[in-house]
Amino acid sequence: MDALIIVDMQVGLLNGKPKHDLRGVIERINRLAAKVRERSGVVIFVQHCSGSEDDFVPGTPGWAFLPELNRAAADIVIRKTLNDPFVGTDLAARLKEIAPERVFITGWATDLCVDATVRSAVSNHYNVVAVTDGHTVNDRPHLDAASVIRHHNWIWSHLITQRSVRLACTDELLI
Repeated sequence: MDALIIVDMQVGLLNGKPKHDLRGVIERINRLAAKVRERSGVVIFVQHCSGSEDDFVPGTPGWAFLPELNRAAADIVIRKTLNDPFVGTDLAARLKEIAPERVFITGWATDLCVDATVRSAVSNHYNVVAVTDGHTVNDRPHLDAASVIRHHNWIWSHLITQRSVRLACTDELLI
């Protein structure tokens, strides 16, 4: 069985600079989530909860998940306050119960919360699949978004781990 983690795909990310291929990323996440559910896997939505410093304050419009995301009643929601959804949450315990063969990781922002999720999943000894076309970010002051995404995909493929870190695009995983 597989678990799909969808990181911080919330309305608040629409504020600020445009996110790279956001509509495409949402569409691919929806397709992958449907396939994971069809195969009796588990879909986990990670929801960032912040203080008043940004657009992810619980109960505000920015905190809600993007309405374009297809969610199911059986999906799990993990609320976090840091970049890393394994810290201060029950994500590790939930994954231990599920015991997935693979953990697919998607979402926003590639260089912050998605990266932290990939690294923690690796540190927790899961077979990680970073979905190369399933995460997004906006341009950074020193690097355009597409370069940030390429860079992190490369980094993840070179992590040293006791399990596997695989990179795959959505279409490869839908077969």
